[in-house]
Amino acid sequence: MADKRDYYEVLGIDKTASEAEIKKAFRQKAKQYHPDLNPDNKEAEEKFKEVNEAYEVLSDKDKKARYDQFGHAGVDPNYGAGSRGGSPFSGSYSPYGDFDVEDLFSSVFGGFGGGARRSTSNPNAPRKGSDVSTVCSIKFEEAAKGCRKKIDYQRIESCPDCNGTGAKKGTSPKTCTACGGTGRTTVQTRSPFGVIQTTRACDACGGRGKVVEHKCSNCDGKGRIRRKVSEEINIPAGVDEGMQLSVAEKGNAGVNGGKAGDLYIAITVQPHSIFERKGNDVYCTIPLTFTQACMGAEVLVPTLDGKVKYNVKEGTQPGDMFRLKGRGIDSINGRGKGDQYVKVNVEVPRNLSKRQKELLKEFEEQSNDKNYQNRKTFFDKIKDLFD
Repeated sequence: MADKRDYYEVLGIDKTASEAEIKKAFRQKAKQYHPDLNPDNKEAEEKFKEVNEAYEVLSDKDKKARYDQFGHAGVDPNYGAGSRGGSPFSGSYSPYGDFDVEDLFSSVFGGFGGGARRSTSNPNAPRKGSDVSTVCSIKFEEAAKGCRKKIDYQRIESCPDCNGTGAKKGTSPKTCTACGGTGRTTVQTRSPFGVIQTTRACDACGGRGKVVEHKCSNCDGKGRIRRKVSEEINIPAGVDEGMQLSVAEKGNAGVNGGKAGDLYIAITVQPHSIFERKGNDVYCTIPLTFTQACMGAEVLVPTLDGKVKYNVKEGTQPGDMFRLKGRGIDSINGRGKGDQYVKVNVEVPRNLSKRQKELLKEFEEQSNDKNYQNRKTFFDKIKDLFD
C-alpha cells in the first residue's frame, strides 16, 4: 500500500481546496470513471474506487486533518506496516483504523507535575462505523419521475469467519497483560517543568485491550474485511445533478457491536437529447415551418408525459416561447410541480423550386409594413437616428 497516490492528486485539487471544491472535484472524477459509463474497463473501475477512497477521507474534517498531518498513515493503520511489524505511530492506532487524536495530544502536551488528564474511554465500547460515499448515474427521465436503482460499492464488514474478533475459529482474543485490558498505558518522564505524565494507546494491543494470539486467516486478525456489495435504493422523483441521498446504516461496519455508518450517494444526471432542466422547470425547442409560423397551426409538443397538442398562434416569431403549465418536474419535497417552456425555432426553407420562388416574390410584393412590425420599428429608429 506504500505506493498509494496522494488523495489531493487523485481528485486533482490543492490542499487549500474548500469543501465545495472537494465535492465538485469528486463528482466530476466519479462521473468520469463510473462503471456504468465505462463497462468492462478495469482501469476505470480501479480509479473509481481510488476516487471514492480519496473523497471518503477529504470530505471528513477529522480524517482530513489527520491526513494533512500524517498522510496515509493518519487514516490507514495498515499503511507502512511491515517495516516495523506494526503501526508507524507505535500503537496510536486501533487495528480497526480509528486514530485516537486524544492520545496523540496527550502524549505531546501531557499534564505537568503529575496533573495529566487520563483517558477514561473504554477500548471495547461500541463505536459507529464510518460513512461510505459513492456515485449513481441516472437518466433525465429517471431523475424527473423517480426510480429504483441497484448500487454497487465497497464497504467494510465484520469478518464472517471470526465474527469480528480477529481470532482463528475455536480461539478467542485474550486480555492484554501489558495494560490489563484497559487499552491504555501511562508513561512518566521528568522535565525542567516537573514530571510529565502521558496516557496513550497500549503498544502491545494497539488500544484494544485484547491480544489475538491465533489470527483468523480470512481477515488476518483485523476482524473486518472489505468487500463489494449491492444495495437497491429508492431514488425519489425530482432529484437533480449534485444532490446527495443517504441510506442509514449501509456504510462501514461498526466496532464492538456499534451501528454501521451511513451510505451517501451523489447523483449525476445524464443529459437529454431534447430537454433541459432549470430548477423544476423543463425547457425544449421545437421547429416550425415558415407557413406554420405565419398562419398558425396545431403541433405536437414532446413532454416528459408524452406528446401533447398545442395551437401555435398566427404570426409566431422565431424565439417566441410558450408555457405548458404543470408539465415540468415534481418538487423533491412534494410541494408543487414545475412547468415546461417551449421555444420556437422557425426554419427558413431552402432549395426552393422556381415556382416556389415566384410565389414568394408575389407574396413579398403584396406585403407591407403591417405585415412586418419589427421591421417597421427598426427602420423608424434608423430614420430618427440619422435625422
